[in-house]
Amino acid sequence: MPRKFMFTKEEVIEAALALSRDKGISAVTARAIGEKLGSSSKPIFSLFENMDEVVHEVLEASNKVYQSYLEQEMTKGNYPPYKASGMGYIRFAKEEKELFKILFMRDRSNEIMDNNNEIMPLIKLIQKNLGLSEDEATLFHSEMWFYVHGIATTIATSYLEWNEEIISKILTDGYEGLKCRYKGDE
Repeated sequence: MPRKFMFTKEEVIEAALALSRDKGISAVTARAIGEKLGSSSKPIFSLFENMDEVVHEVLEASNKVYQSYLEQEMTKGNYPPYKASGMGYIRFAKEEKELFKILFMRDRSNEIMDNNNEIMPLIKLIQKNLGLSEDEATLFHSEMWFYVHGIATTIATSYLEWNEEIISKILTDGYEGLKCRYKGDE
């Protein structure tokens, strides 16, 4: 009879995610996960081929947490939907600093980037709100995202401690400035 696993994959991923939240992705080692679960590292390798697979799962779990921030912010109705996505991104950076760093501040030079599915609803929203072509809306979003990402990064690295009110004002100013540039002074 095959040996029953002591832990499920989900429990290992949750332990690895907890380690990542506290100390970053570099803290995710087989030994650290084993210790977190009150075990040796051996059960981890019964469930996963290698640590790269565990790290991949941590990235997936971190992205789910991030997506929940966006969804929460966009459904609260405190801000227009496009602004809410930026506010959610920044709130994620503030409240989940290490997960933010894992997702948005890691070396991605060897990764194939395809986030078209994630940003396309935002591009369509910009097109609808501002009457821009898809190419213009994509560039608008890129410019706005760099702005939002800069704020989020300064908060995630504890360089700044801005409150929601000032962040909201700054995002509005950036959006309105870009809108004027794309639409002209109407």
